[in-house]
Amino acid sequence: MDNENNNEQGFVFYHEPDKFEEHNNFGDNKKLKNKRGLKIFGTIAIALTIALSGGLIGGLVTYKTITSNLEGKTVNLAPVNFTQSDENALSAQEVYQKVSPAVVTISAKGTEYKGFFAQDVEGIGSGFIINEDGYILTNYHVVELAISNNTKDVTVILSTGEEVAAKVVNYDQNRDIAMVKLVDGTKVPAVVELGDSDGLYVGQEVVAIGTPLGKNFAQTLTKGIVSGVNRNLTTEGGNTGDYIQTDAAINSGNSGGPLINTKGEVIGINTAKLSGQSETTIEGMGFAIPINDAKDRIESLSKPILNLGITVREVNSELAKQNNLPKEGLWVVGVTENSPAAKAGIQPSDLIVKFDGKEVKTFDELTKLKNNKNAGDKVEIVVYRNGKNVSLSMQLAES
Repeated sequence: MDNENNNEQGFVFYHEPDKFEEHNNFGDNKKLKNKRGLKIFGTIAIALTIALSGGLIGGLVTYKTITSNLEGKTVNLAPVNFTQSDENALSAQEVYQKVSPAVVTISAKGTEYKGFFAQDVEGIGSGFIINEDGYILTNYHVVELAISNNTKDVTVILSTGEEVAAKVVNYDQNRDIAMVKLVDGTKVPAVVELGDSDGLYVGQEVVAIGTPLGKNFAQTLTKGIVSGVNRNLTTEGGNTGDYIQTDAAINSGNSGGPLINTKGEVIGINTAKLSGQSETTIEGMGFAIPINDAKDRIESLSKPILNLGITVREVNSELAKQNNLPKEGLWVVGVTENSPAAKAGIQPSDLIVKFDGKEVKTFDELTKLKNNKNAGDKVEIVVYRNGKNVSLSMQLAES
């Protein structure tokens, strides 16, 4: 991909046209725009490569990347303190023995279309079991292929080598976190202990465990330090989050695996690495989602996805003005037949302004409110239609 048409939004997910769709957690898909790279420091271009191993089944490896303009960015770092130590620190070998039994490989398969031709593809990533019920935390982009191909079925390879069926329960695409559950009856080999990512400091030793470069390298351990904290990155949709930076090797297939401290506690979800474009060489710049971000979402992500059955577009103040609308909200582009939205009486061209008594202006706001509900719950939705607000009652249902 070339580096024309600079985008100043920061980190941008590369998606090839007509390959991946964004699922907004309420039964709606919106095509992701194809973005081009950025020119950095005038001459050097770099890309943040999502650590997902995949490609045509039986061969070709493909990658998705994020580009970044780092010039002028301000990053808040924890104080550098190399004198801190933990008398109870475990060795890398001890950490591996404690945590690796709960680390898994995740395979998501599907079909991609290029013109009139279909290709079977497989994405390989990592994850880790968080409880005895068989729930697994991973990255959204690890299971994206299964979701975008209208199935939530994935295969999980346990540390014992056993392959078992699993299903995507729920996900937060904006933060790149997903929850997968093993089929009932699966014997869980081990579970991880979740730590506290708020207390990390630069120079702290960490290890990463995952499946880099495919199934043959499952349960690989790499060692490093925390190189930075609060690294603020922005995705294509304008969703911003803080990441842990580490020099522990994060390679394709490590996505979704744990970043672990010397107590054997998971303190991050390995997600991406910074790599060079063209002749630029960059080493030792991996990024992980702080585990506290995931812990805040575990309860909601453990519930099945609720499908409203609508396709919407965010209407900000500028769009509202252009379309003579008195307020911001979510513009209904389409309604799925026999869906909760259709049964509630929502119509195309309605502007959703309230959900369950709360104002909504963005996909993220609607998703968070919806994820706090359960299938069967009834909520009030207020839409702006023909110059007035209309209150509707919707009964939520699983997708």
